[in-house]
Amino acid sequence: MIPEKEFKPYGGYLLLVILMIVLIGAALLFVKHLILLGAVLVFFVLLFSAGFFVNNPNESKVVSLFGKYVGTVKNNGFCWANPFYKKDHVSLRMRNLNGQTLKVNDKLGNPIEIAAVIVWQVEDTARAIFEVDDYVKFVNIQSEAAVRHLAGTCPYDNFEDADAVTTLRGGDDVVNDMLRMQLDERLNKAGIRVTEARISHLAYAPEIAGAMLQRQQATAIVAARQQIVEGAVGMVEMALEQLAKKQVVTLDEERKAAMVSNLLVVLCGDRNVSPVVNTGTLHN
Repeated sequence: MIPEKEFKPYGGYLLLVILMIVLIGAALLFVKHLILLGAVLVFFVLLFSAGFFVNNPNESKVVSLFGKYVGTVKNNGFCWANPFYKKDHVSLRMRNLNGQTLKVNDKLGNPIEIAAVIVWQVEDTARAIFEVDDYVKFVNIQSEAAVRHLAGTCPYDNFEDADAVTTLRGGDDVVNDMLRMQLDERLNKAGIRVTEARISHLAYAPEIAGAMLQRQQATAIVAARQQIVEGAVGMVEMALEQLAKKQVVTLDEERKAAMVSNLLVVLCGDRNVSPVVNTGTLHN
């Protein structure tokens, strides 16, 4: 790899003044009919004028001479350098990559849709220019490859794999850090630094989305029922303890069982119950 090194060009304003003076001298030579000498001066003025360039803030110019890397200009302003230098423009500003939605398979083989947003910037201009053909296209392709690899290493959720520690849906910062590390490893070759990577879209593929939704709903219903039953059992236990403590009524085991059954029906039912008034005794 070619290491980046800084190149400091000359100030452009001083050279511009000198060239203007030379151009005025060439005009005087034409007046004095020294056409050949004047033409030579004009040629040098035009040649040296090709060395002027402007470098804006957070931008750089990668300078090379006949295939040899000279250095990178990071100074801002109006500059001048050897007119034979080739100057490749490289922006040092942060850029956003809003990746397209990809249809891939997760670790368990379920088809899912996933997309990511990536914030990146050029850190080493020499590698960005000389190590890859097009560093912007390189970032796009490698980002897609990293997202596909991430989707294949983690399950979508832990419904099918209860032992899964990290899932795409529940991993959040852990998954984003995994994606950023993947991108850093891939893009470091091109001198690119990833400052942030985040999953922006995650869903089951349309062909299985309906079935997965039903499964999630069934799981939620089971979990809710379990919580209701646990609460109802606690309330029944508390009711029996209070009745026995205050000696409101003495119930044998059979009547306790009947009371427990009625209370559980009332507390665990998903519809409102209709009360029945007993006008007889507990044994009727």
